[in-house]
Amino acid sequence: MRAFLFDHGPRAAFGEGESLCIADRLPSGRCLFVTDRGLVESGLAGPARLALEAAGIDLVLFDAVEADPSRDTLLAAVAAGAGCASVVGFGGGSPMDVAKLAAYLIGSGDDLDALWGIGKAGGEGLPLVLVPTTAGTGSEATPISVITVGGSEKKAVSSTALAAAWAILDPALTLSMPRGVTAATGIDAMVHAIEAYTSARLKNPLSDLYAREALRLLAANIVRACDAPDDMEARSAMLLGAHLAGIAFANAPVAGVHALAYPLGGHFHVPHGAANALMLTHVLGHNLHAATPLYAELGALLDPDLAGEGRQAQAGGFVARITALCEAAGAPRRLADVGIDRTSLDLLAREAMKQERLLVNNPCPISEADARRLYEAAL
Repeated sequence: MRAFLFDHGPRAAFGEGESLCIADRLPSGRCLFVTDRGLVESGLAGPARLALEAAGIDLVLFDAVEADPSRDTLLAAVAAGAGCASVVGFGGGSPMDVAKLAAYLIGSGDDLDALWGIGKAGGEGLPLVLVPTTAGTGSEATPISVITVGGSEKKAVSSTALAAAWAILDPALTLSMPRGVTAATGIDAMVHAIEAYTSARLKNPLSDLYAREALRLLAANIVRACDAPDDMEARSAMLLGAHLAGIAFANAPVAGVHALAYPLGGHFHVPHGAANALMLTHVLGHNLHAATPLYAELGALLDPDLAGEGRQAQAGGFVARITALCEAAGAPRRLADVGIDRTSLDLLAREAMKQERLLVNNPCPISEADARRLYEAAL
């Protein structure tokens, strides 16, 4: 067995109503509350904010986070948080990514442009609590923040210094997610588990444990959560599965699906989960010859009827099972569904090649020609 390092991530508090107890995990003093305007206007963020204020926490609300948050948004959050003693990130992946990096920049005083990449943040950020309202990104479990720079390019800061002290997992917050968001974020979480399990770098026995259990929970409950949105058991399983997948890919990084998904978000503003759903089965097919043993293991995990079959049948059954789940959940299946046509194929392929930190993790190489072919297959 090869030597490996593993970080279990933040402490987690799981349960219905846990989002009303955030104050128990914060120091005294002012707190920067990072979220988005939709969550404020819908009222979903209201109970948590009221509970914090009732506990004597002086809140500074920053609700200007957009999808695929920009550098300007991040720096505005940092400015809003001057003088704060802690940070809460409340929402999907975008508010949590902004909260992670804002907490670090406020606490450390470091220059943002010196941090892009892996392991470059060595200072100390403010105490941070993350509260996901979707079951998908796993951002609350990871020390990674992805920010859009220059209008379209996604860049990341990845360092243990960005990790939250606590992840608050309250499945009640996910009950109001519409079907499309439930499907896209659930598939996003499945991609995290799959790519962590098959990552060409840093995959290890502990990341495998988290990835397998995450995928088992997610695959068994995604359609149920879409069809019966008030089913608390299904919502709970999806939220826990997404968190476990986040722990897995925080240690065994994601790969080709994400590399090809990022240009869809950066240039065409396709939500991240939907972008992953659009590219998932095509990249699985591309990887099949190199990842057959691992896909076979996941196939047997998801379908016990495949247990007695050969590896090729198990691996093919896995790809078929994932494809069927994407279709049953109702996630977008074609680039045309999100307004992308073949005139953009060359642009997308070029942009995907910029995601070197992700492409190196793929089970087999993806060239620019491969990327163009995969985008064309997804039209």
